[in-house]
Amino acid sequence: MPAGVDHDEWMSTTHTGRPRLRPQRRPGVTGRDEILDAASELFTTLGYAGTSTRTIADSVGIRQASLYHYFKTKDDILCAVLSQTVTPTLAFIPSLQSATPALSATEHLHALAAFDGDQLLGGTWNLGALYLLPELRADRLEPFWSDRERLRQHYLTLSRTVLQDTGVHPAAADLPFRLVESLVNMWSVPHGPERCDLPMQVADAGVRVLGVLDAETPALRERTRQVIEQHTGPG
Repeated sequence: MPAGVDHDEWMSTTHTGRPRLRPQRRPGVTGRDEILDAASELFTTLGYAGTSTRTIADSVGIRQASLYHYFKTKDDILCAVLSQTVTPTLAFIPSLQSATPALSATEHLHALAAFDGDQLLGGTWNLGALYLLPELRADRLEPFWSDRERLRQHYLTLSRTVLQDTGVHPAAADLPFRLVESLVNMWSVPHGPERCDLPMQVADAGVRVLGVLDAETPALRERTRQVIEQHTGPG
C-alpha cells in the first residue's frame, strides 16, 4: 500500500476484486480513474477556479491526502483531464498509418476527423469546453498543449497534401482541425441518431472545405468505418 494512503480507501479504490469498505461512487478501475471522472464533472460544471482538491476528493469519497498520492497539484489533475481529449486520437494515428490497403491522405484525414470528433462528443463530460478556460494558458499545462499541437500538425500535414491535389488556397489547411473542435459547442444536441452522426458530418465538412467533391463522400465514410472498427472493434 502506498505511503500516505488510508488502508480502507486504498482497498476500495485501487484493488479490483477486493471487498469495498464503501460503495464506489465513480466509474473507473483505479482511484486515479475515479478522481479524473470527478474532476471532469466539477471542472465542467463549477469551473476550474471554483473547484478545490477537497471538493474533488469529497466527490470521490476519499481523503484529500489520498488524492495527493495520485496528483501533486490541481493543475496536474486538469492536465490529465485535458489529455483525455487528445491521447486517444494520437493513439489512433498508427492504426491509420498501417491500414491495409494504405489510406490516401483524404481517407486518412476523414477517418482521423471522425474518430477525433467522436472522442470530443462521446464522453460523459464536455471536456473540450475546458479549452476556453483562461487557466489553460499557463506554462504548467505544457504537456497537454504539446500533445494537442502534435495532433494539429498531423492534421495540417494531411490537409496540405490534399490541397496539392485540389488546388484550394493553402489557408484552408487548418480548417478541418478547427471544425472538429467546434463539436464542443454541439453538446446541447439531444442524444440520438443526429448526434451520433455529427462526427461523421464534421469529417465530411473537413474534407469538403479542402475541395474534395461530395461524390467521394460515400466511399470515404465506408473506409472510415472500416478503419475505426479495426482499431476499436465492432460496436
